[in-house]
Amino acid sequence: MGTYISLLQRNRNYRNLWFARVVSNLGDWFNLLASAALIAQLTEAGTAISFLFLMRFIPLFLMSPFAGVIADRFDRRHVLIATDVLRAITVASFLIVDRPERLWLLYVLTALQFVFSAVFTPAETALIPNVVDEDDLITANALDSLTWSTMLAIGAMLGGLATALFGVTTAFLLDAASFLLSAYFVARVVAPPKPESEGGELAVAPGVRAGLVAFVDGLRYLAGQRFLLVIALVKAAGALVWGVANVIEIPLAETVFPLNGNGSLTLGLLYAAVGIGTGVGPLVLRNLLGDSKLAMQRAITIGFICLTAGLLGLALAPTLPWLLVATTVRGLGSGGIWVFSTVLLQVLLPDHVRGRVFAFEFAALTLTQSIGTLWAGYAYDTLQLSISQIFVLDAVVSAVLLAAWLLFQWRLHRRPAVVAG
Repeated sequence: MGTYISLLQRNRNYRNLWFARVVSNLGDWFNLLASAALIAQLTEAGTAISFLFLMRFIPLFLMSPFAGVIADRFDRRHVLIATDVLRAITVASFLIVDRPERLWLLYVLTALQFVFSAVFTPAETALIPNVVDEDDLITANALDSLTWSTMLAIGAMLGGLATALFGVTTAFLLDAASFLLSAYFVARVVAPPKPESEGGELAVAPGVRAGLVAFVDGLRYLAGQRFLLVIALVKAAGALVWGVANVIEIPLAETVFPLNGNGSLTLGLLYAAVGIGTGVGPLVLRNLLGDSKLAMQRAITIGFICLTAGLLGLALAPTLPWLLVATTVRGLGSGGIWVFSTVLLQVLLPDHVRGRVFAFEFAALTLTQSIGTLWAGYAYDTLQLSISQIFVLDAVVSAVLLAAWLLFQWRLHRRPAVVAG
């Protein structure tokens, strides 16, 4: 932990970027729990929850080609500030949704919020190597993961309590305020000038058509790097699985394990368990395996194993404590997959294509996560599968993805090393 404190103490720019992440992530979990609670108040359909997640994911996919080009062409710090302010205005507008006939507006505003998030996320991920020395890059990413997970645990608990005790209005207002505070901290970051493009064919020109061409050029670069392409698709594979779990955990909390008749409190505990798993898991794996590229590939393997085991545990959970342990294991798996695939890309990608590659990665994972959430709602509402049956099927898919990853690793190590460890 001293390494992380040292980084925050000596790197003012990263410290401000980290403060922005803390308050923004905290507000995000207030928003999700409040939105889910509001939908539960206005409708009982499981597909309504699925639509909420779809409205959070589809804009991320559709905007990603433009978001990647924006992250590579414009000052990434200015991009973050603008999107934070726009998201604050959008989230404050959620207060208009106060009766069932206005539920459609919640979906529209959620989609708009995540249009701006689609621009924010690749720009932020691509900015980190611009404000952190290469020697500190893994430390910074591990701390970012720990921060996201900690804010998930704290935000989910506080969000569940705030929604249950004070209502959704308070949660939405806190989320809007968090975006404004995030913009303040980002404004204090002083990033060095963006380095010149290392390849004229990948230079980002103005204009929509030129932007699309630049995005395609970035994909062409990625297609020529087989190892990087697979790593960029790792999160998409995991998202197909945890997209299902994210939806089914809500009726699980509301109908099977409500605390004192309140599903929001149980859902808060479940998100807290995910946060603990995703926060502790990558730190433990890093201490056990090390920082080499080969070690990070092994950590991804362990991540898929834990994800599969956690889903099976959810399918068999007889009590709330069992449920929380299985959820923690699932979180450990998703955290390992997320963190170590991100670090590998940040270490290996040149700056001039970093935004576009992370935009592609984000588009792929939001597409598969949308498929997972849509399937979850359909299986629960239309096919009327039980919660346990859905989790078993999800675990089977996770096991297949694990087998595919192991096959890739086996073929990779049969040949001369693509990436040195």
